[in-house]
Amino acid sequence: MNIFGRILRLASFGESHGAAIGGVLDGFPAGMDLDLLQVQQALDHRNPSQVLTGSGRLESDRIEFLSGIWQGKSLGTPIAFLIRNQDARSEDYAFLEKAFRPGHADDTWQAKYGIRDYRGGGRASARETAVRVAGGALARQLTDKIGIHISAYVSQIGTLRLEKPFEQIDSQNVYSYRTRCPDPAADAAMLSYLHRIREAGDSVGGVVECQVSRMPKGLGEPVFDKLTARLASAMMGINAARGFEMGQGFAAARMKGSEHNDQWMPDGTTRQNLCGGARGGISTGENLVFRVAFKPIPTIARTQALLVGSGVPAGESRLESAVLPGRHDVCCVPRAVSVVEAMTSLVLADMCLLARCSKAGLSEN
Repeated sequence: MNIFGRILRLASFGESHGAAIGGVLDGFPAGMDLDLLQVQQALDHRNPSQVLTGSGRLESDRIEFLSGIWQGKSLGTPIAFLIRNQDARSEDYAFLEKAFRPGHADDTWQAKYGIRDYRGGGRASARETAVRVAGGALARQLTDKIGIHISAYVSQIGTLRLEKPFEQIDSQNVYSYRTRCPDPAADAAMLSYLHRIREAGDSVGGVVECQVSRMPKGLGEPVFDKLTARLASAMMGINAARGFEMGQGFAAARMKGSEHNDQWMPDGTTRQNLCGGARGGISTGENLVFRVAFKPIPTIARTQALLVGSGVPAGESRLESAVLPGRHDVCCVPRAVSVVEAMTSLVLADMCLLARCSKAGLSEN
């Protein structure tokens, strides 16, 4: 089932070149005033036509709410919504009926189901992330009410890294920067680099960092629903995500306990927050700090070898060289920022609702 969450559950449906994509958000508390313009704005931030490094697919991404909201308030019933596909070019993908691209999910989906929608990647397409962004934008209004602040941004593209600490960047205006890297010098350097990558007919990966401030202490459900585990699951479920680390992450493997252990301050906070805001899978009340690594988009404007034949896992096949048609991002990382924020919102909203079932519970003040 394509469902994410325990109390607040998002179900997603639709294919890249089908009539529409959409979702159902169940478990949302009743009686909340909802700003639906915020939902549309979040979709606009993810839209490929709004990012210079995007695929150029011209989708309006206008959301249609079908249920669960009346007179601007949540009813407590499932919130269903639809986003119609308007600019699909299925003819660009006709050659994929019996061909499998390198680096894509073509062969694995064929092996699993014995059938696949090869138009634009079908269900495996990042087009589906618009549903997560819409659901996350609703969830974010719940976390905003509680006081949680979520800020994701691009911290690396290829070999170029943002060297400034979080406190020195323009984190309030991430979406005014073309690469979603909120520093003028780094944004300009990354954009120039991406233009060179596009001219070379190639693609490149990068990293999205997320910092969550004003976190309540005590969010997380041991043992299998640790906050860290739920965040990792949410992020690694995003298309092209290949790595997740929290706090010091993999760097902790090179450290000694004397270096990595938290150093208490008199107010109960820690000196460096090396754990990234969670211990034992439960939030400490300090900032959550995590990073998500994304691979390069595998479809590039260069000749590549395709596996052509009667299918996987069985059947005769051969290799053919071709430049793959279609519209694709040179780098998915700028568009991934809104998806990371959405999935973070869904996780934290769900955790807040779960906390109400615990002994202490949480206040919305």
